[in-house]
Amino acid sequence: MSVRKHDNLSGSGCDRSCCLKVAHLGVSMGDQVILEDVNFHLHCGEITALIGPNGAGKSTLFRTILGQLPHSGEIDFQRAGGKHTRPLIGYVPQSPSFDRGDPVSVLDLFIASIADWPVFLPTPKKLRERVLRCLSRVHAEPLVDKRIGSLSGGELQRVLLAMALEPVPHILILDEPLSGVDIEGERQLLDMLDEVRQQYDLSILLSTHDFATLEEYADKVILLQSSVLKSGPPREVLSSHEFRDVFHLSLGRGWTN
Repeated sequence: MSVRKHDNLSGSGCDRSCCLKVAHLGVSMGDQVILEDVNFHLHCGEITALIGPNGAGKSTLFRTILGQLPHSGEIDFQRAGGKHTRPLIGYVPQSPSFDRGDPVSVLDLFIASIADWPVFLPTPKKLRERVLRCLSRVHAEPLVDKRIGSLSGGELQRVLLAMALEPVPHILILDEPLSGVDIEGERQLLDMLDEVRQQYDLSILLSTHDFATLEEYADKVILLQSSVLKSGPPREVLSSHEFRDVFHLSLGRGWTN
């Protein structure tokens, strides 16, 4: 795998094009506390992996950052020049399911996402060219006329990634992007994320249950279980007692990093 981590991991300021800081974040639904006193920050040009057991609040955290849920605490977006304006955020949901017999093509889905154009009308040449340019960001142009239902897990993730990159965001959030993707598709997707983060200086936040490759692509790992239990470089988090305490039932007593 050719993923290359960002070199500058120690900076405490937001001296690149954007940054996200979360301070004392809390989210409740009725009497149930989902997130409590969550604190972390993201820097541009870095990939941050969010890990935690099912029900830890990972998807809730994503929805909160996207502005879909009320919360306590602060979510501060800082961009170049110290501007505290909300950046563009691209979002790739956990793989949606499509009927394998569905006639909708990648082109149809993309057009529905980026343009107000009825899918039952012929596609204008300029609109098709725009879709192809978007797909070219993830080297997925050959998929343009394929039916959504016929795509492999890796191909679908590349299409969803291309959609999330139009327009190119400052922050890219991916919910379980490796779920349902085979080993080859996983490698291609991780290489693709590395490519776009370097090209566009993105801050990438993704959730995953695949710990085996974290050290290869993640600059930082956040261990979440309602609150942040541990945050730091992958090896530091994966070798921590917090990680072992959270995952010992599923990983087994004999697991070591």
